[in-house]
Amino acid sequence: MAYSRISADCHIDLPMLPPDMFVSNASAALKDRMPYVTDGPDGPYWTCKNGGSFGLLNGVGPAGQKLVPGQNYRVDKMAATGLYEDGAKGRRHPTNPELRKKDMELDGVDAEVIFGILGAATRLNDPVAANEMFRIYNDWLVDFCRHDNDRFIGLACLPYGDIDGAVQEIKRVAKLGLRGVELSCSWDMEPMWHPVWEPLWKTIHEVNLPLHFHTFPAVPPSQLDTATGPSRRAAFFTVVSGFQMNLVNILAAVIGAAVLERYPNLRISFGESGCGWIPYALDRMDFEWEDRFRDLGLTMKPSDYWRRQCKATFQLDPIGAKVVDDMGVETLMWGSDYPHADGVWPESSKYIEEQFGHLPKDYVRKITCENAGKFYGLI
Repeated sequence: MAYSRISADCHIDLPMLPPDMFVSNASAALKDRMPYVTDGPDGPYWTCKNGGSFGLLNGVGPAGQKLVPGQNYRVDKMAATGLYEDGAKGRRHPTNPELRKKDMELDGVDAEVIFGILGAATRLNDPVAANEMFRIYNDWLVDFCRHDNDRFIGLACLPYGDIDGAVQEIKRVAKLGLRGVELSCSWDMEPMWHPVWEPLWKTIHEVNLPLHFHTFPAVPPSQLDTATGPSRRAAFFTVVSGFQMNLVNILAAVIGAAVLERYPNLRISFGESGCGWIPYALDRMDFEWEDRFRDLGLTMKPSDYWRRQCKATFQLDPIGAKVVDDMGVETLMWGSDYPHADGVWPESSKYIEEQFGHLPKDYVRKITCENAGKFYGLI
């Protein structure tokens, strides 16, 4: 297949999945601990045994929020395509292969990298059930991608807080044909510099699948949940302003712990990370390594590992578009973030032109197509 535009950051969220998917496919012992759909005051919504909510069926974004016209420009643009109206009738675009391809064609996108339902694990609050939920989702994703393996690049969700379980799932999904894996980012996980992660690095290196980290809140959820009134708005403003830069904690950890030195086959993509902050972070790491951290076991500057093994994805980052050479054009992969409210679907062409209009055509081609094509073995 010939590619002209590849989105390296798109999504399938739990609110868009078939309502009986988890209960129908769980083992007998775990059926009653799976997410399921029931009726609520705003319509059918996803819940579980502990009463936690995963959002409205066909709701907006990963949290399945209620559609409120006029509240969010990007959501209104998506709604105008029939995305939510169709979903209310059972025609859920993101999880229907043919409807999803039509949405891609509307946006000029030839292939998508699809992030999954990692955030659902914390709301389920049941580690054993969460592992089963991810297994079911990963199996479903394999079948979904088989509808068009040239266009759907699915990422397996790895067990949350269970490194041994994650290792086993990596080995399992590597045999099923998925093109990458994603690991949850959260405040309560062990930091990436901790030696407890060594079995995971080793396994990723061996199966040679790219590893993905998506963004996580700049404020711990426990603090956000207890904030009220104007303070809650200020806390949420902090979250949306800083969540992308929060990934510096993972980037610095995997470089500082010499993970990329020991495992040169390990490739990492940072989903929806933005990129304007990266040149500063690389420069800072290079300076500190040269000045006082030569004992880390690195044989190259931190920025060299970045260029060799890492990628950043973003949908709109005009600052980053001004400093492409400072982080390396080969390290950047554009994504539409479909169907999230922070994304640019169905107006990707408009935003690509606005932020990349000053760049050479070969740069734009690399960022919007070639880099992702090579990273996932499409071209």
